Amino acid sequence: MDMQGSRTLAVDRPKAWEALNDPEVLKACIPGCDRIEATGPDQYAIGMSVKVGPVAAKFAGKIQLQDVQPPTSYTLRFEGQGGAAGFGKGQAQVRLEPRDPGCELTYTANAQVGGKIAQVGQRLIDGVARSMAEDFFKRFEQELQRRYPAPAAEAVAAPATATAPPLASGAGVPAWVWAVGVAVVAGAIFWLSR
Repeated sequence: MDMQGSRTLAVDRPKAWEALNDPEVLKACIPGCDRIEATGPDQYAIGMSVKVGPVAAKFAGKIQLQDVQPPTSYTLRFEGQGGAAGFGKGQAQVRLEPRDPGCELTYTANAQVGGKIAQVGQRLIDGVARSMAEDFFKRFEQELQRRYPAPAAEAVAAPATATAPPLASGAGVPAWVWAVGVAVVAGAIFWLSR
């Protein structure tokens, strides 16, 4: 499964970078996530529940960040096991580009899934992944707005700038975001959401 996409965020790049690297933010934003713990430099353990059609499972996995270039980009490698439900692994490249105002988060991800989860069918997996990716971005944007509220004058003068445009889906299947993230969180998050 391959995917790419982008999302415009209403905060500057350093603030978005900080949030994308905060395990508590990611835990709150990743659908079904119940734990993200640092296990070493740029390494994390993650746990989450996923339901794809008739298959529901708790996944335990690990995430490793590589090629970290703050506050611009990193590569995220992930793998996880869901017992009899299956497994997943993959990687995602996450990039933040400055925009006026805010920044743009872009990601390219690929993932492989196996076991019962892979047997439910690609369309069902794709639909769940899209839904979870969109849910991640909505939660992530809400968290950014909570952490960094727009000044009152700016919010009154331009209320439309407080919300980001919908997720732009690229060719292929959305991965999890680490999503989107997180990502997430784009790559690992998106993968675990599958």
